[in-house]
Amino acid sequence: MDDSFAGDKEAAKLESASSRRYQGGWITFPFMIVTMASLTLAASGWMSNLVVYLIEKFNMSNVDAAQVMNVVNGSTNLIPVVGAILADSFLGCYTVIWISSSISLLGITLLILTVTIDSMRPQPCNILAPNPICSSPSKLQYVALYTAFTLATTGAGGTRFTNGTMGADQFSNPKDQTTYFNWYFFTLYTASVIGATAVVYVEDSVSWAVGFGICVAANAIGLLVFLLGSTFYRYVKPKSSPFTALARVLVASIRKRHIRPSPDSEDYYNGPNGNSKTRTTLGTPTESFRFLNRAAWKTEGDLNPNGSIAKMWKICTVEEVEDLKSLIRIFPLWSSSIFLGTPIGIQASLTILQTLVVDRHLGPHFQFPVGSILVISLISTSIFIFLYDTILLTSWKKIFGKIPTPFQRIGIGHLFNVLGMVISALVETKRLKMAQSAHHQNISVLWLMPQLMLVGIGEAFHFPGQVALYYQEFPASLKGISTAMISLLIGIAFYLSTAIIHFVRKVSGWLPDDINEGKLDNFYWSLAVIGVVNFGYFSFCAWLYRYRRIDEQVSEDDTK
Repeated sequence: MDDSFAGDKEAAKLESASSRRYQGGWITFPFMIVTMASLTLAASGWMSNLVVYLIEKFNMSNVDAAQVMNVVNGSTNLIPVVGAILADSFLGCYTVIWISSSISLLGITLLILTVTIDSMRPQPCNILAPNPICSSPSKLQYVALYTAFTLATTGAGGTRFTNGTMGADQFSNPKDQTTYFNWYFFTLYTASVIGATAVVYVEDSVSWAVGFGICVAANAIGLLVFLLGSTFYRYVKPKSSPFTALARVLVASIRKRHIRPSPDSEDYYNGPNGNSKTRTTLGTPTESFRFLNRAAWKTEGDLNPNGSIAKMWKICTVEEVEDLKSLIRIFPLWSSSIFLGTPIGIQASLTILQTLVVDRHLGPHFQFPVGSILVISLISTSIFIFLYDTILLTSWKKIFGKIPTPFQRIGIGHLFNVLGMVISALVETKRLKMAQSAHHQNISVLWLMPQLMLVGIGEAFHFPGQVALYYQEFPASLKGISTAMISLLIGIAFYLSTAIIHFVRKVSGWLPDDINEGKLDNFYWSLAVIGVVNFGYFSFCAWLYRYRRIDEQVSEDDTK
């Protein structure tokens, strides 16, 4: 009821806005970009330094703090998918953005209270005692902390993709949309870097209260600017959920499981007009996953006299059947991407733990902030995407005569990821050797940067490659959320990395609270081996895969 009301409200905005002089266009650009920059800065500012905050203010062990960070990162990447579905199917982008921004503002405000009010956090560790004593947070303090994380994470995730979608909706010209997306990603990366460097520096060098206060102010500004532009926005009416049609295919197939369909195209339902965008030359479903073909098989009572569907959960069109098949075909590739992202999530956590115990001094007056170390990966990704588009793409085309396919880009990303894990293992071996020596020397933080740069370069290949692949291969009804699938993959990978770290801590001594006493290099070598196996699995899946666009092509030669 509430969802319907919200959707009707947004539709009413659309109708009332049509009489206004301005509706969409470049007049909305400053509002959308400032909103994106402010919200991203706020989220990056508190998330980037989360491990240090939990260690210093909540007396958590290093590994436990890293585990919490993984859960937060996983949630931040899963929630955008939910936000995209709500925006596309029920509430509309405008409603999702202002509600999510308000929720994140509440979360960060609660987070700043845990810093400014002594009773909301445990007492500091007594480091002057012979055996330092650290009190654990109380249940109430944990509730306040995790409530703040839940609200701030939910809000940040809810605006990540919907802001970009709504911004693109303001333009009708594809060239204008492309220009907007260029500025959107530039703003996203720039604000993330500023949050992970400048705001983190304030948190480390000035105070946590001031740093979190900047995040609160940035979030409030983003919400205010977004609402100020309400008069000028173009509002797109929410559509019905495409997932309902996919669920109907499964239900109809099960209900007709005892039927033996014939190859006659006239016995399959292709819509009221007999047309289906995905039918083959014979108008029948493809032979793959034939059990699902029953969903499009016409039986008595399924249709009305005018050809429309009488029983929604008993029959579907051939197009809807083929849409579900395309998702099933791409699932093995999708699963390989999860195991591609999992080592990246683990490396991010472990690199922060390494940064805590290395020499972070760069010169006599500057100490590298722990929370800023992962910016190296972000910067290398940005630089290499630019180099790829300006130099590498042209060179590749000259050598091979065509641009690289999404599969090739993803495969190259796999290899860089494996190389990054190998370098991580070698660097950790050197670090342990020096830390465990008689002189107890610490290596420079600069030693940790090559591994992050390699993983960042890998992301410059496989991240855009996956976006292109899913957008190309997803059904037309799911194009709107195809790119959000990348966020879903990252979210699952972070959750899986949390589970793997927990398992390793339980069954081995590789990852104690003091990593100088552990075998972190063995962990990295294991990730490298997993990466090699996963690359083989991905290559096999890519070799078997048939492109959807070829299957849909009506031609005399219908082979791959």
